[in-house]
Amino acid sequence: MSEITSLNLGKTIEKKLKSVGICTAEALRETGSKEAVFRLKAQYPSTCVVILYHLEAALQGVAIKELDSARKAELKTFFNQIKDC
Repeated sequence: MSEITSLNLGKTIEKKLKSVGICTAEALRETGSKEAVFRLKAQYPSTCVVILYHLEAALQGVAIKELDSARKAELKTFFNQIKDC
């Protein structure tokens, strides 16, 4: 089992992910970026769309700047749907 930081995510996001039941890199892969940010948003209301982008980029193994614009648009739409939940 790999640490979440092995995906180039920092200790703070690792701690927050663990607090919502996502304790390893494999668990994050299984959960996916959308579900992960949904859980984070429920516990940490100030979670922003950029966290979603970072999670998705980490799962894809790319830098955030390399995320496909269509994927970013899809993620932003999703985030806007959950932001007031």
